[in-house]
Order: sequence, then structure tokens, then C-alpha cells
Amino acid sequence: MNQEVTRRHYLDAMGITAWAAKYQLPNALPTEACEWEDSTPAPTPPRERLQALLDDAPAPKRQTSKPQPPELQSSDPLASGEAIASPSAVRALLDQDKQRADKPGQHKPAIANPDAAGPRAEAAPAKPLKFELSCVCLEGRWLVLKAGSMSPLEQQLLANLLQAAGIQRGAFPEISHFNWPQMANAFAVEDPLDEAREGLAAFIAGSASRQGWRLERLLWWGELEAKPDAEPGAEQAPLERILNVTEGHSQTLSLPLWQGPSLGSLLDDSHSKRDLWPALQTLGQLWAAGAKQTADDH
Repeated sequence: MNQEVTRRHYLDAMGITAWAAKYQLPNALPTEACEWEDSTPAPTPPRERLQALLDDAPAPKRQTSKPQPPELQSSDPLASGEAIASPSAVRALLDQDKQRADKPGQHKPAIANPDAAGPRAEAAPAKPLKFELSCVCLEGRWLVLKAGSMSPLEQQLLANLLQAAGIQRGAFPEISHFNWPQMANAFAVEDPLDEAREGLAAFIAGSASRQGWRLERLLWWGELEAKPDAEPGAEQAPLERILNVTEGHSQTLSLPLWQGPSLGSLLDDSHSKRDLWPALQTLGQLWAAGAKQTADDH
């Protein structure tokens, strides 16, 4: 038995769980081949398992010392000359704790009717929220988000709308996608909403750091609330809660939010395009004012 296995056995006997990563992160190198021990919960309590290990351990050598008078001797292993790290000293402490626990009326809650308390209902493990976003950044300033994927027709429509408003005149930026959860074999989570918010914020912050974005505004195309009559898997988690929208501001991304109609509805409805034109003109003015402010700062 090597040193690592011995260490794990002692930790397990003391009731301390040893954790090891068993999930492969995205884009991570595969874990080197190794032999995993099948850890099964022991039926005996940690105290008895620890005592069994101490029984198997060899007794340490004691240093000879001068005998003490009987009145100075004590039955307490802490007060005696016996080393506290020895198995016999640890067993003595365990026996003392067991005797105190076995005494009636000490540290035992009174239960009027034990049968009245039925078995505890185990809470069902929480599952992570699932959603997908399409992201486009306009000149490192404005972030465009849309739920799900963006079709080629929707991309062309968005480029035409932004060009008409004077926001994006060059080539349309590349679209990136974000899926949550990141791992297909995602395990149970404590707070699915908070973890989804942190995951989205980390993705945007990482993209901004790598590409030098200085985000000023968030443009959202489509509905933020989940539709109850949507097809299964078509609409996703309530994105309004994930973005944490409050008074036109996304608390998750710390950006002011502008919301427009869905790009799919604009493809077949000319009246919606006409109604959107005043809002696009206002966006164009905000874009020009922000560009002027940036030029003045430099």
C-alpha cells in the first residue's frame, strides 16, 4: 500500500471526503490514464473505522522516563507522559468520548413520538438552466444578442437595419454562439439561475478581454420572456431573469439594454419595419454621440 492510498484510507476513516475531478472541461487536454479506486460508502461509522486503523498501526517506541509519584500520576492520556499521537492515546480519547455519548440525558434531543417523524423527503437535485445565444459586437462598443441561432436571412436583415441607421457601415462582424450549460454531462447545481448568470457574464467578459471590447450598450432582438405555448426546445429559459433586466438595464452584464422585435417577425412584416424606423433613428443618434465622445477622449 503506497503512501497516497494510505492517506486516502485515513481521510475516509475520519469522515473526510477526498474529491477528484471526473469531468473533462471544454478544450481541456484529456486526463492521463490512471487507476481509480471505486469508493463505496462504508457501513460502519467513521469513529469505528478510525479505531480499526489504529488497532492495525504499530505502537510507537516510548522514551523511558523517571517514574512519577502516585499522587502525580493521572489517568488522562493528555496529562500522562504517553504521546498523544500514538494509537493507544487516540483510542483512549475515543473511548472517553464514547462513554460520554452513551450516558443518558446528555446531548440527546427528546422525541415525544419517534414514529411520528416519518422519513425525510430528499430534495430533488436542481438541474442547470438551458439556453443558447447568438452574439455580435459592433466595433467593440455595442453588443447584439439574440436567443438561439441566427439564420442567414436574419443576419442579412440585421446588417441592413444597422446600416440604414448609420450604426454599422463596414463588413458585418462574425457571429459567436454561447450555450449553457457548457458541458453535456452537467451535474446538479445549487442555484441554477445564479450559475447561468455567472456563466454568461464570464463568457462576455472573456470575449471582451481577448478582443479589446469596451462595451457601452446591449441590443436585444426578440422576446425576453419564455413563451408557454412555444415548441419544446424552441424557446429557452427565461432570458429576462438570466440577464436580470431592471428598468432597461441588464444587471448581469452591467449594460443598458435596448429591446427590439424579433428578426424573424420583421422578415415577413413590412409594417413592423416601418414602425421600427423611429427607434432605429434614435439608436443611430446614440451611436454617433458615443463615437464623438470616444474621439474627444482620445
